[in-house]
This record gives sequence, C-alpha cells and structure tokens, in this order.
Amino acid sequence: MKNIERLLSGDGTRKPGVDPSYNLLGMTLPELKTFAEEAGLPKFRGKQLRDHLYGVKPAKNIDDLVTLPKAARRQLLDAGVSVGRSVVHHVAGSPDGTTKLLLRLHDDRVVETVGIPAHEAGHRRLTACVSSQVGCPMRCTFCATGKGGFARNLATHEIVDQVVSLEEHFGERVTHIVFMGMGEPLLNVPNVLRAHEALNKEVGIGSRHITISTVGVRGAIERLARAKLQSTLAISLHAPNQELRERLIPSAKAYPMQELLNDAQQYFIATGRRVTFEYTLLAGVNDSIQQAEELGRLLYKNKLASHVNIIPYNPVDDAPDFKRPGRASILNFRNTLEQMNVPASIRQSRGLEAAAACGQLRNAYQKNALQAEEA
Repeated sequence: MKNIERLLSGDGTRKPGVDPSYNLLGMTLPELKTFAEEAGLPKFRGKQLRDHLYGVKPAKNIDDLVTLPKAARRQLLDAGVSVGRSVVHHVAGSPDGTTKLLLRLHDDRVVETVGIPAHEAGHRRLTACVSSQVGCPMRCTFCATGKGGFARNLATHEIVDQVVSLEEHFGERVTHIVFMGMGEPLLNVPNVLRAHEALNKEVGIGSRHITISTVGVRGAIERLARAKLQSTLAISLHAPNQELRERLIPSAKAYPMQELLNDAQQYFIATGRRVTFEYTLLAGVNDSIQQAEELGRLLYKNKLASHVNIIPYNPVDDAPDFKRPGRASILNFRNTLEQMNVPASIRQSRGLEAAAACGQLRNAYQKNALQAEEA
C-alpha cells in the first residue's frame, strides 16, 4: 500500500467537513482497478472490490471486504478509506409494499429514499426514488422537503447507497430509478452523473430505466444533453403559464418557462428521448379544464415530443393550504389533454401511509419525533 497516502490526497476526493473519507461505493470497475493498482494491490483486486460493493451481499465496512488480505484491510482503514455506507435509521412501510428508508449520513444528517414494488406485464418491478440533496433550496410552496431547509449536496456514494440499501431491504434488485426524492438533481450535476454511471454500469440498471427530474436550473439541462444520456428527463412544470408557476415555484422567476421549454426541446434533439412533464394537481389552483387546455396549447405550440405525468397532490402537514383534487377533476384534466392529442397519464398514488410524500419523514425526524428510534 505504498502509494495510499498520495492516492487519497491528490485529486480532492477527500472533502474535509463534508466527506471525511475516501469512499469506494460509487466507483466503477475501471476506477476500482486503478485504485487497487495505485494502492499497491494487484489489479484483480479491483474486480473483487466491485463484487463486494455491488454484489448480492454488499459490504457495509472495510472488514467485509473479506477477499482482501487482513493487512490490506488494516492499511485501508488506517488511511481513512471507507466503503461509504450509511445507517438505516428508520423504516416506514405501507400495505401496498411501498417502503421508505430514512438513512443517517456520516454527519448525522438524514435523507429519504423510497422503494416502490409493482408488477408490470407479468414481471416484478422495483423502483427506487432517490434523493440528490439533504433538503432542497428550491422551496416549492407545496413540497415538504423545502420546509425542512437545505443543508448540502449528496456525495456520489450517498446517492448510490440509497439504491444498495433498498436492494438489501427488499432482498431483490432495483429495476428502475427516479431522481425524484429530496433535492434538486440539477444543482448537483457532477455527483448525479457519477452516480448514474455507477448505477448503470455496476448495479446494472439500464439507462432508459433511469429518470432525472428537475424544476429547472439554467444551463443544467444543456449539460445533461451534452452527456447524451439515454435517460428520461422529467421537468416539474406544475403550471400552464409563467405567472402561476412563479407562485408555486419561486425559483421559476430566474428561468422563464419558454427558455425551459426550449432547453427541453434541445434535450430531445440531442438524445432522442421524449421529455416528461410532471404536473402536480392542486385542487382549485391548477386543476381546471381551462388550465388543462392552456397546458395543451403550450405544449402543442412548442411542438414538444412529450408526455404529461399528472400527479394528484399528496397531503403535506407543512402545507395545509393545498388540497388533493377529487377523482372527477383528475380525470377531466387528463381527458382534456388527451382530446388535444397530448399524451397524459395519472400517476398512481403509492405509500401515503408511509408518509412517502418527499420530506415528511425527514421533517418528523428533525422535530425529534424519530430521534429515539433505531432501525
């Protein structure tokens, strides 16, 4: 391990106060082979590390890397190398199988991740809804995550660990990933892209089975387009016009809707992937037939290859002014869009019993309701 100290200090991977150790989770096989060689280990140890990190029984700590010699494990520990796993602090489940994990990070902050099981065309499907930040600075008025404040971006290993932890909990492989948990993924592009690469190449989740959601960050969609991902871009629109969107999403003032739609079109041109528009339906706010018609005209005018995902609002304790629309309003909104030849679907509500609306479990933790519990 003659080169271990140089390896750990040469490229800024160690981030004092944020990421105190060199974390293996989130590294790809070529990176792990390079790590092994530069740490003075045979190159084949890189594949062994990969198997320990992403295999059927993922390692939780350095001592679990049992194919490495004891002396090598001790040197890794002494040098501050970590697997990069977090602690499952709390588990909340729903009768439909939807399960939320509250993960406690190395700095005692917490993030949520949700596992959503389903059967589709005779096949079992497990979707991981992952967080990209601790909290969120976008402060959407109807979202619980923003009510809990913003702390920091998640590191690559902290994103990947959410998927690994869900696979451990369910005892099966995750098949789909949506970056729709806590935080704004496009405010953390480098770590989201690195996590995307590891989840695709090492966990084995197809790029087309990964969705990255955003309320819109100027310049960031262009960065995704340049990466030429084959993943779905989901834009949280939530309104058919700029005025209402600014009321619901304060950050929209800095990113006019027409510019956002232009960037969505460029993403489609660069990747060939149809863009999804997320639309949280709020009773008496954005759910009228007239607003559905306005949304349909907007998308038609921009000639976007798109799909509207209608999301009936999940009630949030910290946003009592917003209500979930009745079923008739939800269906009328969907039907109006379809009559205008705009593809639309209604997202099935899952996990209401698990406080699965983003941020609610974290907020309860921060209010000390879960402080005494340990999973």
